[in-house]
Amino acid sequence: MSELEIVALPNGQFVQNCYLIADARTREAVMVDPGEEPGVFLAELDTRGWTLGGIWLTHAHVDHIMGVGAVKRARDVPIYLHPADRALYDALPQQGGWMGVELEPLPAPDVELHGGGRVRVGRHDFEVRHTPGHSPGSVSFVGHGMIVGGDVLFNGSVGRTDLPGGDAAALMQSIQQHFLSLPDSTVVHSGHGPDTTIGVERLTNPFLTGAYRVE
Repeated sequence: MSELEIVALPNGQFVQNCYLIADARTREAVMVDPGEEPGVFLAELDTRGWTLGGIWLTHAHVDHIMGVGAVKRARDVPIYLHPADRALYDALPQQGGWMGVELEPLPAPDVELHGGGRVRVGRHDFEVRHTPGHSPGSVSFVGHGMIVGGDVLFNGSVGRTDLPGGDAAALMQSIQQHFLSLPDSTVVHSGHGPDTTIGVERLTNPFLTGAYRVE
């Protein structure tokens, strides 16, 4: 059995990937980006007998944070967020309004994430990398042969930059510096869609090969 287990839970109208990452031995887990269906995420934790220790947010767009309040109420664990996305986080009701959905304000984050920091699940830690472009405070979690990267790099595509705070040049710099510097075997767990690897994207992603450009 692997030392770490990771479960992807696609959910909601945006088919966003919430992730559970757990230490297989201690059965401690963290939840990354609880989106629209928090009941599904909490039920999966209970089914697997995992104890939740924290909520890690890659960024604060509505589809990645809609379930934060419900998970916090159910488990009372710390919320981790980069401060550059705090304005987006606090504006969840307004983000919901753009979609015609009424959403309540979220509880304040408990822990600030910063590039170069470390976060821990059970006996294992991950490096925090600040990877802006899709949003000002986007972060990615790197370690154990994987990168959990939110909406920065996808299987065959890259994150959009036409939302408030988006920056195409910053996105491509984040990918070059923080993703393509990793070994080709590194698994990319993205905020939407299937897993991929750095090697596959380096060779075939049209935004990285020069076939397409991010505007």
